[in-house]
Amino acid sequence: MRLWLVSREYDTRQTVTLTYASVDGDRSYTRQASIELLQRNPVTAGIDRDRGDTEPVEDPATRERYAEEAGRMADEHDPGDEV
Repeated sequence: MRLWLVSREYDTRQTVTLTYASVDGDRSYTRQASIELLQRNPVTAGIDRDRGDTEPVEDPATRERYAEEAGRMADEHDPGDEV
């Protein structure tokens, strides 16, 4: 399934948490990577993952926020665009 970047959070350990979600906001996928790794492999607007690799988004407010952001990313970017 196609997922779109909806959140990027940095922490004090030089780690970035990336969250991708479906355009309806129902499913999400989160991964962490070091800033160093992301400099070599840039973040893209969209990724493809098997449904089994994703998690349901339970909170209605989060689901709505993810749907809005994923829809915006899908409208403005190709999946392989670096963001």
